[in-house]
Amino acid sequence: MSPPPAAFRCAAESLLRAEPVGGTATHVRTWLLLEHVGPWGEDALLDARLPDGLGPELKRRARDLRAKILLIRRFASTPDTDDGVRVFAAHADPGRPRLESAVLTDEREVLDLDLEAFRRGGTTGLPAYDGALFCVCTNGRHDACCAEKGRPVARALDRAHPQETWEVSHIGGDRFAANMVVLPQGLYYGRLDPVSAIAVAGAHLAGELDLDHLRGRSSQPMPVQAAELHLRRRLGVTREDAVALTGRSVDGDVTAATFAVAGGSYEVAVRTTRDPASATRLTCKAQRDNPVPHHELIGVTRHA
Repeated sequence: MSPPPAAFRCAAESLLRAEPVGGTATHVRTWLLLEHVGPWGEDALLDARLPDGLGPELKRRARDLRAKILLIRRFASTPDTDDGVRVFAAHADPGRPRLESAVLTDEREVLDLDLEAFRRGGTTGLPAYDGALFCVCTNGRHDACCAEKGRPVARALDRAHPQETWEVSHIGGDRFAANMVVLPQGLYYGRLDPVSAIAVAGAHLAGELDLDHLRGRSSQPMPVQAAELHLRRRLGVTREDAVALTGRSVDGDVTAATFAVAGGSYEVAVRTTRDPASATRLTCKAQRDNPVPHHELIGVTRHA
């Protein structure tokens, strides 16, 4: 008797087709993270045991404000404090990323936070938080790869950086598991294992980027993310603050992004295509095939 076929795993299939991770970070700048030890369910805000009406209202606000609202928990799935639930608000502004945090006595208090003011440069009403967050996607109910790949990474990071490390319900790009987003900068990393995750975290705390695992900055559209990675690799620049976007133009499927680097100006042109012939299942639970985005480098021009 032949063995049953192996279950489909989107992360393994993505790796087999050598799909680049660069230029794949979700484009979002405003983040709200609410502690909830679980269980989360497939759609965390709707399936977790939150107070009546809280999940749907948070979903509505996420849609209206173009924000990412997630549930978080420590690796041990125990409350971070006995005083209430931890909440973070992050704004991944490319020039001035911001992070705020507090402990709420009741989860419903999260609705009092002014995310609209926060995304315009103000405050949610929470105190500023000086630190980094290593947010590892581990929600196996949403996608099996997130738990199978993410949990070992979360365990390793929790041991090395317990204050900074959180499991999160979903950040996007399941096929690049294990996935981590670093806040408040909104730096997405993919295809991590415990060893590489520790290296990425250490590099970040030293002000450096790991270009082999960097998917991109959530503060920029995907083609701009890809352009920055192309330029960094060409120049060998890994300092997180050494490259700044100064301009962007789009003409059809071609994006031209201009960056300031060490007193110079560089224009990077990339063509983004979605070839129907490349269509495949992009998540473990996908019911239909979708084309894989591809960012092709057209050229790099240095301006005086």
